[in-house]
Amino acid sequence: MNPTGDDAEKTWCISEIDIFRDLSGAEMDAIAAAAPMKTYGAGELLYSPAQSSEVLFILKKGRVRVFRVSAEGRALTCAIIAPGTIFGEMVLLGQRMYDNYAEALDDVTVCVMSRADVHRFLLSDARISARITEILGRRLADLEQRLSDSVFKNVAQRIATTLLTLTAAQRPAGPLRPGARHPQIALTHEQLAALAGTSRETATKVLHEFADRGLLRQARGRITVLAPDRLRDEAG
Repeated sequence: MNPTGDDAEKTWCISEIDIFRDLSGAEMDAIAAAAPMKTYGAGELLYSPAQSSEVLFILKKGRVRVFRVSAEGRALTCAIIAPGTIFGEMVLLGQRMYDNYAEALDDVTVCVMSRADVHRFLLSDARISARITEILGRRLADLEQRLSDSVFKNVAQRIATTLLTLTAAQRPAGPLRPGARHPQIALTHEQLAALAGTSRETATKVLHEFADRGLLRQARGRITVLAPDRLRDEAG
């Protein structure tokens, strides 16, 4: 984890974040001053059950996986956090990490806010607090769906669902890689297996089957979705 303290980048951290979309420059400057930026490398934990302090993360760059581990050692992905939203341990917001972990799927950049600053800058503003409530409501619905999927869907269906979720989480305005005509996801087989709740070997087998049927194309650390409609059928 590396703090980044360049003054020129402070407002950059919260600019383009949806919950701050209609704030004035002065308001964003004030929030940015209270939310220092930090960077985490892919695979690094941003949060774990051993961390007792309340902290709110504002995700600027990269993707974060929130997951919990059962007594049997099985990991369940609770959420895949995309840039432009929030997560963390914050009783004040009704948001609890409980026994969850937060892991960087990519190199990520976040802004970090304390309980006092969340109350001062976010909850005191009716516009922002309403948007936070909406985000947390969607996340609860997503968690309920993931729990249902883990019980009722087979591995192939879960992998298809995970790929579709990651595709949808990408910023639609972002350009595709040169020469690409389809959405591409930066993900290893091991990462996908963890997200779908299966083994790397099983995930690799399912991906090869999908590739053989023309649903996707694989490259090192990257998956290209060729037929999203057919993949949606596979997701059930």
